[in-house]
Amino acid sequence: MFFNDSIADLLTRIRNAATARKSGVVMPYSKMKEQVARILQANGFLADVTVTETGGFKSLELTLSDDPEVITSLIRVSKPGRRVYVSSKDIPTVLGGRGIVILSTSGGVMTGRDAKKQGLGGELICKVW
Repeated sequence: MFFNDSIADLLTRIRNAATARKSGVVMPYSKMKEQVARILQANGFLADVTVTETGGFKSLELTLSDDPEVITSLIRVSKPGRRVYVSSKDIPTVLGGRGIVILSTSGGVMTGRDAKKQGLGGELICKVW
């Protein structure tokens, strides 16, 4: 399967697996997907992130949290048709700090909180709460 927007595909697969109360989801691998998934894991939205290789193709295996209510919403902000960039001063907060914003900066993919600390702006990838 070919997708133009691999991050939207990642978020949709996680959202659908959480809605269907699945324990995990497997998808094709990309470095960007792995970085976003690792951030979600570090912030408690995913239980585990594993990269596997079968037949020369890498796969990304995500294990969802045992609590199905951990992920309420995953929203893709910057899309291929309309990119959204923010400066370090304009990074939004989600639900008064209960959620996270993921950005792609010159220093790598990171949460909005980390980007503010480092004084970096960038492309606003998604909001999660």
